[in-house]
Amino acid sequence: MTGRFRCYGILGHFLPRERRGQWFVQSCARAATLKNAIEALGVPHTEIGRVTVNGMPASPDRLVRNGDAIEVYPWTVQPLPDGQARFAADAHLGGLARFLRMLGFDTWHERAPSDSLLRRLAHEQRRVLLTRDRELLKCRDVLFGCYVHERKPEAQLVEVVVRFELATRMRAFSRCLACNVPLRAATREDAQRYAPQAELSRYVEFRRCPACERVYWPGSHYARMQAALGRLLG
Repeated sequence: MTGRFRCYGILGHFLPRERRGQWFVQSCARAATLKNAIEALGVPHTEIGRVTVNGMPASPDRLVRNGDAIEVYPWTVQPLPDGQARFAADAHLGGLARFLRMLGFDTWHERAPSDSLLRRLAHEQRRVLLTRDRELLKCRDVLFGCYVHERKPEAQLVEVVVRFELATRMRAFSRCLACNVPLRAATREDAQRYAPQAELSRYVEFRRCPACERVYWPGSHYARMQAALGRLLG
């Protein structure tokens, strides 16, 4: 059987150039769902915001019928349920992971994770999988995911914050940038191992990571990060 398809907006990124922004005909397997048929075009299910069939809203589980006119729209915003603003970033998104931790979001990241580990984290811990690997996002055990289109970490951060409406959930500088663990209050004595007394005497607030024991205080680096986040996110 065949269907007529049109993919809108940024979904064109996943299609051959000649199919972008226009209708095209595509053969489908019998008993294929809309989800299956759209993924066969190259669009991961995590990127499907809305689907219409013959002008009417349709569920991704609906079966494709011969001659269907199928329109696929991307997410504009995708608010996450309470408690699910948690992320797993693949090996190539270390800069983005650090920025998300800087804003206080639980963001798992390792330098060389296996695809099976990323899928397990996405499924068992219900983390949003952030990646530039479209095939990874097509796996059925990835419940929430995001194909990150931007290439620079600063632009990637804006892309993710806007898509998942994270601006009101930020708790900046509350999480360790190195190991992702929530920070705890610390004393000046705790910080003395990391900075000279003359530097620390200017500050009264310190935080320490209970896992790696790094100590943080609002020094010049703090002001620079605040300014950078302000420019990026307004």
